[in-house]
Amino acid sequence: MIARRRFFRIVAGAGLLAGSAWSKGVGATGPVHRWRGTALGASAQIILADDRAADLMILVRAEIERLEAIFSLYRPDSVLSRLNHEGRFDRPPSELVVLLSMCDALYVRTNGYFDPTVQSLWQLYAECYAHGQSPSMIEITNTHSLTGWPRVSVSMRSVQLPPGMGLTLNGIAQGFISDRIADLLKSEGVGDALIDAGEIRAEGTTPNGSPWRVGIAEPGSPGRMRSYLALSDKALATSEPMGSTFDKAGQVGHIINPRTGRPGGQWRQISVMAPSAALADGLSTAFCLMPQDAIKRASSGVEVLLA
Repeated sequence: MIARRRFFRIVAGAGLLAGSAWSKGVGATGPVHRWRGTALGASAQIILADDRAADLMILVRAEIERLEAIFSLYRPDSVLSRLNHEGRFDRPPSELVVLLSMCDALYVRTNGYFDPTVQSLWQLYAECYAHGQSPSMIEITNTHSLTGWPRVSVSMRSVQLPPGMGLTLNGIAQGFISDRIADLLKSEGVGDALIDAGEIRAEGTTPNGSPWRVGIAEPGSPGRMRSYLALSDKALATSEPMGSTFDKAGQVGHIINPRTGRPGGQWRQISVMAPSAALADGLSTAFCLMPQDAIKRASSGVEVLLA
């Protein structure tokens, strides 16, 4: 599968720093630090002004590692991978239960367009196109029958899946990790920070006292910015159906419609600003598939940019 395109360009603060994994510059109020790394396979970065930055990043990296051990589909020993393989996970981590509860709320809010049980369909398309062919109608129909969020059982005692079902949290977990990093930094007394773990969470202001400024790339043209947004105490997520594709020709997008079992998308790009990055992430994923009137009904408390 083609690597996920980057949708954001961080403007405020970025010009103060060099491009290394750990950088330091000078802002109006003192040193500005930026850490670069990865989270759930996506490039990540954090910008803050705090003399304890090096020690704080040790805590942040440990938290990312801990959450990846729960949510990653690419680590065979992760909680999610074990759940998908065995169909049941007893005494699940509280973070998994919290995130699955959010998935349940999003499933209801989007009238079923947000559905993490499309993982088996995602695997079908990925495997078929890896061999240079599209899945057959029978394969799609049979695999589609293995999906359906209402069939998932979630409690603090266990998470259970029907035979053959798998979950993907790729449409929400990056936002969830951004939120958890923001909460961690807050608990350490950091009030101003920009966290990008695939989706963005902006806390407070830049070291110069202005809102964080983030550019959103033009659909299909990651090097050209479509618009710039000022963010403070707000999260931003962007999804494009064609932002990643299954086929080498770049014609089959990665967001699967849980109603049809097929890759879909009503829009070239959706951006959502919300109080939390997980909410923005999940809604931007689902809104890609939804008509405008349905988006309007589901967008209470958030801001939506359509393209």
